[in-house]
Amino acid sequence: MKIMLMSSSVHQKFKPESKMQMKGYTGNFIKKDGSKRTMRFVRLDDLPAGTLDAHIKGVVPKRKLAEGMELVWDLDSSGFRMFNWKTVDGEVSEIEVTNPFE
Repeated sequence: MKIMLMSSSVHQKFKPESKMQMKGYTGNFIKKDGSKRTMRFVRLDDLPAGTLDAHIKGVVPKRKLAEGMELVWDLDSSGFRMFNWKTVDGEVSEIEVTNPFE
């Protein structure tokens, strides 16, 4: 079975009734092409219940990721992205996120 990630417009389906506060992170890492990337993200374990169901279609098997790679919700791109912990440049800081799906 394969993973089918929905388009970023699907995040409209998951709209909480009130303001949602959650833990997020911001950090810099070096991409495969050597460029530096800053990402503001929420780890999957920190997403509220039901969020993944609203964004994934079908059955999702466990996928082995390369060492140091983590699937996260990118707050600026409103989609799933990979964060590379092995090439972090500086500190990864915890941030408070309000309504990450708006």
